[in-house]
This record gives sequence, C-alpha cells and structure tokens, in this order.
Amino acid sequence: MLRQEQKQMSLYSTLYNKIPENHILKKIYSVVDFSFINNLLEDSYCKNFGRPAKEPELMCKLLFLQHLYNLSDERVIEDTGLNLAYMYFVGINPEEELPDKSLLSKFRKQRLEETTLDEIITEIVRQCVEKGIIKCTSSNVDATHIEANTIKKTPERLMKHLARKIIKEYENENNKSLEELPEEPKYKEIKDHIEAKSVMKDYLEAVISKIENSTENNRNDNTKTKKTIEKAKEILSDPKFLNQKGVRSLIDEDARVGYKSKTQNFFGYKTEYIMTTEERIITAVKTADGTYIDGTYTKELIEQTLKAGVKI
Repeated sequence: MLRQEQKQMSLYSTLYNKIPENHILKKIYSVVDFSFINNLLEDSYCKNFGRPAKEPELMCKLLFLQHLYNLSDERVIEDTGLNLAYMYFVGINPEEELPDKSLLSKFRKQRLEETTLDEIITEIVRQCVEKGIIKCTSSNVDATHIEANTIKKTPERLMKHLARKIIKEYENENNKSLEELPEEPKYKEIKDHIEAKSVMKDYLEAVISKIENSTENNRNDNTKTKKTIEKAKEILSDPKFLNQKGVRSLIDEDARVGYKSKTQNFFGYKTEYIMTTEERIITAVKTADGTYIDGTYTKELIEQTLKAGVKI
C-alpha cells in the first residue's frame, strides 16, 4: 500500500547545514524535483490494502546513489545511514530508519520497467530545460558496450551444465539418485567442434528423455526440474544456439556476443544514447543485447528527447 505522508524536518536536520553548497548531491537536489516519481508509480501499488510501502521517490534516490557511487544494495543502505549528504539527498531526517536492503531488489524487479525509466529520464530532462540548464540545440548519438557479469560458454559446455542441473534438481526433489543414465561425454577430447556439439546435444536430450519418463516426476508440473527441462528445450530449439549466436550463459541468458571490430568481440550488451553537445546531459537511452546494430533506436531517442522539450 502506498501511503504518502507530509514530510517534516526534525531538529537534527540542522546538521545538513554542514554539507557544502557545491556538493554534487546538494546541487542535484536544488535543481531536480523527484516527487513526480510517486505519482508515476502509484498505480503499481495497492491503494487501500497491505503494509505501508516505502515511497518510490526514496527508493529511486537510493538506486541513484547506488549507481553514482558504485555501491551494492547492502552498502548503499549502510552508507546512507552514515553520510549526511546521502541522507539529505534522499530526503530523510538523520534519526529515521532506512528500508531493508532486500526491498531495493524487489523495487527494481517489481516496480521499475523500461517504459517507467524512460518517463523518469524524460521528466528530469524537461525540468533541466525549464530551468535553463539545457540550452544548446545540437545532440550527439553514440553507443557503448557493456560486458556481461559472467563468462560466455560454448554450446557444448552450456549443454553439459544444463544436463547436470537437471539431474541435480531431480535428485534433490525425489531424494534418490537417477539410475542408468548415459555417461557424460568428454567433449573436449573431440577435435571436431560440430561433432562435439552433436554429441552433447544427444546427451542432453537423453537426460531429458530419461527424467521425463520417470513416473514420480510427472506428478507435478511446477517442479524446478520441469522448469529447467522446459528451459533446456527452449534453448535447444533456437537454431541460433548451435551456431553460437544464442544463449551463452545460464546466469545471464539475455547477453549476446557482439563485435567491436571485425576481429574483436565482447559478450554482453550495447547501450545507445543521445546527449546534448554542450552540457553533455544524456536525454534518452536504449539498451539491447550485444548483437544490436548501432543506429536502430536513433529515431526513438530523438523523439523522446524532443518530448522532453529539447530543441534539436
């Protein structure tokens, strides 16, 4: 339940006078009014039932600090409870408690969506235009690479890990070992990569078939084993997978291999953005996987920038 209460500064808030006027967070606080975030996200909360939720504005500001200072969920909560500038920026009194670190993850996954983030950027840019911070009439469009926080795996290795995961989950859920399983192939000893892929594909499909034929596991379609099997089938059915253009990691399934040049590749994502030439303020952003072709989102980026009131 989202319940917005009138904020009232306490006696201890006089400590905020110690923060220098030229501090970056104090400058941002004086220019950008983040209260619009509460209205933007109010429909994602129940209005009449449930426990009172932390204000979306507070949660977004904590995520802003987290990104600005490269902090973990735990560290941003800990540091905000000790740093006067952080407390001032998020809008709490020094004696107030902060939300539990677990709520940050829930807020990111359950409340924030790509369209919402676009709206937040657009409104902040609009305020910058309104207050005369953005004056120039030219913009630059560029793209940057973001490495995935995991390694890319060959299809052979990925299929081996999928098979092991399926077997482990089956044995954990049924409290018994799976008998008469085919022996796991030593694919690294096969010099022909095409043959190695085919061998591992046959092995994974044999493991799936063996477990699907188990009467005990067919009783429940909501087990972890069933879900992992469906994921494995989905990966195998993608024609790009065996060509090493599909899923390359079970940790980050959306990451893809892209190329910085004809000979240099990377594994992760591409972010395309548009920024004002003089002030160098980013006015719109789009993120895609590593195979993204630069310029695909340019029209949308320009439209979002114009929507914020920037004249190009």
